[in-house]
This record gives sequence, C-alpha cells and structure tokens, in this order.
Amino acid sequence: MNILEQLPKSIKKTLRYIRQDVHSIEKLEAIQKILNIYINRRKEQLQKQRDL
Repeated sequence: MNILEQLPKSIKKTLRYIRQDVHSIEKLEAIQKILNIYINRRKEQLQKQRDL
C-alpha cells in the first residue's frame, strides 16, 4: 500500500487539484505558502506536546 492510498480523501483531492487545475506558478506558490503555514503550525503544536 503506497502512502497516497493512506491519505485522507481531502488531501487526495487537493493533490489532484494541484496536478490538473493549477496552471500558473503564482497560484501554485500561493497554495504552497498556505500549506506551509498550516504544516508549520501543526509541527509547533506537536513539538510543544512532546516537550511537556
């Protein structure tokens, strides 16, 4: 079973959207910026929990 099959449906839809419907670098960079913000926030939360 590959990693893609284990991901939630919403993530799969996001990846499919990026592959098929993003036709500009600007749009792709905007999506990347948003995803990085949320990923970094979650990483910080998990690190704080681990440190407690």
